[in-house]
Amino acid sequence: MEWNKSVWESSLDYGLRTLRLAVDTHAITSHFAIPLLIKTPGGLVVEVTDGTAEYNAANYRVSFFYDLAKASVNRMAFALAHELRPHHATAVSLSPGWLRSEAMLEACGVTESNWRDATKKNPHFAISESPAFVGRAVAALAQDPDVSRWNGKSLSSGQLAKVYGFTDLDGSQPDAWRYVTEVQDAGKPADVTGYR
Repeated sequence: MEWNKSVWESSLDYGLRTLRLAVDTHAITSHFAIPLLIKTPGGLVVEVTDGTAEYNAANYRVSFFYDLAKASVNRMAFALAHELRPHHATAVSLSPGWLRSEAMLEACGVTESNWRDATKKNPHFAISESPAFVGRAVAALAQDPDVSRWNGKSLSSGQLAKVYGFTDLDGSQPDAWRYVTEVQDAGKPADVTGYR
C-alpha cells in the first residue's frame, strides 16, 4: 500500500493489487459461498471492511485505491442485500473501529497485554478495540432472530454493542467511529471519555 500519494503518483501495480485483494476476494467468496448459504432460509453474509458507509462517503481514506476498496465493500453488502432478499437471507457490512490486529500491534511495537503503551506515540490509539469485539458483533448478529432489519446496512462494532449489549475484553464498549469523527478528525486532544 502506498499512502498520501495521488492516483497518478501511485504505483498502478500496487493500486490494482490492493483492489484485487480488497474487492476480488469478497466477490469470489460470495460467488462460491452464497449458493451454500441460500439452501436454508435465514443466512447471514457479513462483509468486514474499514469504515462505515457514512464515514467513508464523507472522508477521503488517505489513498485513491484504499478509499475505493473500502467503499466498495460497503456497496457489496448493499447489493447482496437486494440479491439475497428473495432467499430470506441478510447481508451487512461491518466495520470494527481502530482494530488491534496482530499487524497493528506489531506496527505499534506492543502486544494485546500492553497495548495501552502505544498511546504514548499516538494518544488516539486509546479508542482501539480487540478483534474479539468485532467477533462479538458478528455473533450477536448471527443470534438475532430479527437480523433482517439490518439487511443492506453498514454497521460498526461500537454501534452494535449499544444495541446488543456486548463488550470488549476489558468490559468497555468503544465507539470508535463516533470518536474518530468527533475527536480525532476534529483535531481535539485524545480523550475517550464518553466513547469507551
